[in-house]
Amino acid sequence: MDSSTATTFPTTGLSPERRDLYARLDKKSAAPLWEVLGKIIPPEPTPETVSVVWRYDELRPLLLEAGRLLTAKEAERRVLVLENPGLRGQSRITQSLYAGLQLILPGEVAPAHRHAAAALRFIVEGTGAYTAVEGERTMMHPGDFILTPSWTYHDHGNPGDVPVIWLDGLDVPIVNLFDASFRESFPGETQPNAVPEGDSHARYAANMLPVDWTPKRASSPIFNYPYSRSRETVHSLYANGPVHECHGVKVRYINPAQGGPPMPTIGAFLQLLPKGFRGTPYRATDATIYAAVEGRGQSRIGDTTVTWGPRDIFVIPSWAPVSHEAGEESVLFSFSDRPAQQVLGLWREQAPVAS
Repeated sequence: MDSSTATTFPTTGLSPERRDLYARLDKKSAAPLWEVLGKIIPPEPTPETVSVVWRYDELRPLLLEAGRLLTAKEAERRVLVLENPGLRGQSRITQSLYAGLQLILPGEVAPAHRHAAAALRFIVEGTGAYTAVEGERTMMHPGDFILTPSWTYHDHGNPGDVPVIWLDGLDVPIVNLFDASFRESFPGETQPNAVPEGDSHARYAANMLPVDWTPKRASSPIFNYPYSRSRETVHSLYANGPVHECHGVKVRYINPAQGGPPMPTIGAFLQLLPKGFRGTPYRATDATIYAAVEGRGQSRIGDTTVTWGPRDIFVIPSWAPVSHEAGEESVLFSFSDRPAQQVLGLWREQAPVAS
């Protein structure tokens, strides 16, 4: 075969006639399906994503160093991208999602912009900063789950006294798969405070809706799910029982207007693992990003065991069996592309996984 011919499959051992056919196909931008069928349609998921843990105490000083070296205005968003070792150079934490740790220092503003990609923020450290979405500000506290839905203007500011750090999660790879990415800066650095703080909670978070309300988008009409309420919820469910053999006590964040996920492409979850919990193995097709909020424990992921403590971040690849153990009462936040898979009829789970 011509050495300039590019193939995605081995050609050694082929007859001269087949090599010649493949070379001529290549010149026509065509290829033989039978040589790649088992790879592109495998009998079960074969993810390039691998299980990995990022130690917050190791990343935090590097993020603060970045804060000293460049301003928020220079960077626009001062973020350390969490790249999965199986997907280096692709700015992905899983095949379908992006994640990073973002820093905003006292006195700084991250300018307003909007983009086609939907985003979540899970606050990791610090108080006194805010996120503004479509003209409404919300103060951020550790453990809060905050949305910036697709094509909504958003900016961040820190009028407080301490650095604030959060975990970003975006559906950038999904948007880019469709070549549908758009981005636009706001005319000014920040949006005007056009909506009173707390307005969205008053309108949409009390099991009631304004009688004449019509949804503007598929995402949740509220954009801050405070940790104080979420933590109380899982604690109450634990007190009332029962505890799931795989998940402990696990809840999903919802769009209160229709009961579905908070965003069409990204689902988010919170789970409490009681002290001494030893979960049975579980697996699903949505590769999942976890952030430890409270407690310490370990997770058995396939043949690998990762230990985690407060603020550590780790990944479960698609269809990898996982079982969690907690040495003390622990809380885990997680997010994945489950809603996108479910609407496409692709999502599958198995619980418990046979050993």
